[in-house]
Amino acid sequence: MNKLKIKGNWNEMKGKLKQKYSALTDDDLMYAEGKEDELIGKLQKKLNLGREEVEDELSKL
Repeated sequence: MNKLKIKGNWNEMKGKLKQKYSALTDDDLMYAEGKEDELIGKLQKKLNLGREEVEDELSKL
């Protein structure tokens, strides 16, 4: 996944994720530049999805 894509669209992506997965909180979706793996790990755990599935979800947004 392109880091700039996450950085540039993160607020918009975060809103869409919260709409789709109501269990996600702002803490789950905290993103710091360079910490993509940490974010993906949190989402994997919270949504009970594999890494590839989480990356696919993010790329669709």
